[in-house]
Order: sequence, then C-alpha cells, then structure tokens
Amino acid sequence: MTLLHIDSSILGEASASRQIGADLVAALADTNPDLGIVYRDLAAAPPAHMDGSVLQAVRGDIAGLNDAQRAERVYNDTLVEEFLAAGIVVMGAPMYNFSVPTQLKAWLDRLAVPGKTFRYTETGPIGLAGGKTVYVVSSRGGKLAGSAAEAAMDHQEAYLKTMLGFFGITDVRIVRAEGLAMGEDARDAGLHAAASDIVKLIGRKAA
Repeated sequence: MTLLHIDSSILGEASASRQIGADLVAALADTNPDLGIVYRDLAAAPPAHMDGSVLQAVRGDIAGLNDAQRAERVYNDTLVEEFLAAGIVVMGAPMYNFSVPTQLKAWLDRLAVPGKTFRYTETGPIGLAGGKTVYVVSSRGGKLAGSAAEAAMDHQEAYLKTMLGFFGITDVRIVRAEGLAMGEDARDAGLHAAASDIVKLIGRKAA
C-alpha cells in the first residue's frame, strides 16, 4: 500500500502540523513495514492557482493546448495519479485565518477533475476516489473544537471533510492540536492531545 504525505505549512521546522504529521507517518510505517511513502511539500513547491489557462489545461482537450498548458496538464495528472494511487493520505492542514493554507486549497482544486475524482450524474455528483483513509493533521492557534463558535468559524476541518466527501472519501480521521498560540502550557497540551489522537487511531505512538 502507498501512503501519500502532504505538508502545507509555511513555518518550516517551527510548524506543529509538520511535526505531528511526521510522527503520524512514522507510527503508520511502524505498523506496516511494507508501506510505500510518497511525500509532497506544497509550501516548498506550491501548485499554481487555478485561472482560465490552468483550468483549460486541466480539463480541456489536450490537442488544443499550448506548450505551457501541456506542461501544466502533465503536472496535474501527476498530482491526481498520486492521490488516486494512495490507500492512505496524511494531510498536514494548519488553520490560517479560519481556513486552510492557500497552497493546500490550490492542490485540492487541482484534484477536482471530472472523470477522475468525481463525476456528475442526473441525480448529482458521485465521488470516484473512495476506498482510502485520510488523516487530517489539524493545527490551530486558538481553540474551536466543541465550542459554540466552531460551526461559524471553522472553514478548515469542515471544508476538508466536504471536499474529501465530494471525492467519495468517507473515512476521514482528525489528529488535532489546538491552542498552540495561547501560551506554553496550552501549546504543550495541544501537542499532547495530538499525540494521544495518534495512539487512539493507530494503536501506538511513533518509535
């Protein structure tokens, strides 16, 4: 089985989602020594955001594309094939201004290809990328989970669940660290909670 590991934080070594995601991948690898791991850093090499030219490259007839668009098509096909081939996805998804990093949004936009990850029918859309498990590594400076403000202010985890559901993925598991900007004690508690989530989901912590 292949695991696709996605990072999107812009904070480098200071990133909690990168640290937690690496621990989660290590724990998953410990339980499955034959697991193949594919890594993509969306902050180091961000996908171009969708514009008219990119949209035509991604969804149009390849015969009508110019050289730049053909290169975009090859790149986009690589992203989609990586995603579809993975049985497990670990997605580092910090909350930025109540949503996800712009480069993570761009990656998800690139995955939304009719006939590949979804298709429309007379009764509505059908996801084509089901059968995989996605772990969302959610990190937040504040605390929202379980609060009255969560439904109004969470455009991070809720958005990701919606997009993944649109692709037909129903097995979405959250590893969450909250309160990371609320002082040292709160940060330590948030990181401990994420480590506990990994143990609950995988049955063990990273070696």
